[in-house]
Amino acid sequence: MNRFIGAWRLVSFEEETIDGEIVYPYGENPIGSLIYDSSGRMSVQIMRRDREPFSSTEWETTPSEEIKEAVEGFTAFFGSFEVDAANNTVIHRVEGHVLPGSVGKVLRREFEFAGGLLILKPSPNRRVVWERVAT
Repeated sequence: MNRFIGAWRLVSFEEETIDGEIVYPYGENPIGSLIYDSSGRMSVQIMRRDREPFSSTEWETTPSEEIKEAVEGFTAFFGSFEVDAANNTVIHRVEGHVLPGSVGKVLRREFEFAGGLLILKPSPNRRVVWERVAT
């Protein structure tokens, strides 16, 4: 578990399609933060850098389509975590999520460390690469 502890900056988030094409769900230059602490807590935020600002400065008058686009370009959740070293898996237990239906889920990510990078694989076709910024 100690190798996970600290703050991580997002390097890349990529997905391979059935046709073998690499796509970038949060754009080719996303931004993100992942934090694991020694008490077993975690939080993560990932977003597209190219999200458009709302046409209104008032939340109540923002068109729903703009809100939908903003949410589609952003994800965040927090909760607890544990490491299953025998299976190279980190387990996130979601307590809060930008998507209400994801609260309470248990998310398993295969992991590997490569130099100063942490590579998480939420599914066989997705890779999320993080670079350590602090311990």
